[in-house]
Amino acid sequence: MSRVLVTGAAGAVGQVLIEELAAAGIETLATDVRKPDVVPDGIGFEVLDVRGDDAERLIGNFRPEVIVHLASIVSPSRGMTREFAHDVDVKGTRNVLDAAIRHGVRRLVVTSSGAAYGYHADNPVPLSESDPVRGNREFAYSDHKRQVEEMLAEARVTNKQLEQVVLRVGTVLGAGLENQITELFHRPKLIAVQGSDSPFVFIWTRDLARILKRAAGEGPAGIFNVCGDGALSVHELAKALGKPVMVLPAWLLKAALGIARPLGVSRYGPEQVRFLQYRPVLDNSALKTEFGYSPELTSAQTFDLWRKAAGL
Repeated sequence: MSRVLVTGAAGAVGQVLIEELAAAGIETLATDVRKPDVVPDGIGFEVLDVRGDDAERLIGNFRPEVIVHLASIVSPSRGMTREFAHDVDVKGTRNVLDAAIRHGVRRLVVTSSGAAYGYHADNPVPLSESDPVRGNREFAYSDHKRQVEEMLAEARVTNKQLEQVVLRVGTVLGAGLENQITELFHRPKLIAVQGSDSPFVFIWTRDLARILKRAAGEGPAGIFNVCGDGALSVHELAKALGKPVMVLPAWLLKAALGIARPLGVSRYGPEQVRFLQYRPVLDNSALKTEFGYSPELTSAQTFDLWRKAAGL
């Protein structure tokens, strides 16, 4: 690993990653639409909007050996359109992929998501990397990650010279990190769907950054689920938070959300019930045995670290 370009470097994971790369003395160009809060000494920065021609220009100029592609819309703002998110998630990845192929990049590391498997009642528990990536059209993030994975799968056939490391990541947590998932944990009561444990798997930001660093270096190519050991049900999370759980039948929750969203009371509609019912539980065996990295923190320890930092 001699030259690494990182997209999405201003995000929570990106900032920890460039710290890790700087500490290892790796020549790195950090890129994003805004400058990271802290750019370590020895790390360059350039503005890169993956939606346009920036990827072609910067990759062509910097000539990285490895690209770590983190740029994605994980937590859309209330006013963000699905078209904008698609432009970043899918078209942006296409732009980075095409530029990588044209300029002879050796390896492309992409953060996909456990959401790419989709939220389905017949998902195996846990899910392994050989299980189908089906996504859900009603969830933009899940659907976009599915499309990205299909794009990458095609490229593995047509452009075999470009090595790929695809990481299907669980929910990322770290001290001070907030996203759509952590919104659920700040509420006075946690909601559970009757008959479902709604399990969560977590990965610590520092663990993920170290996995990405290994993927950009001596780690093997391939597809790997990424999460800490274990999973936590809604009831276990509520106990850790000292909060009650409101258990509702799926039909009632769907009806309530069907009324609340048109009234502007909730940003979520009836489709959100699937998100609560059928969360993907990831098997991280290949990460540990084939990729060669065992997360330092379990899912429970990662959640506890976030909880304490959040003052909950």
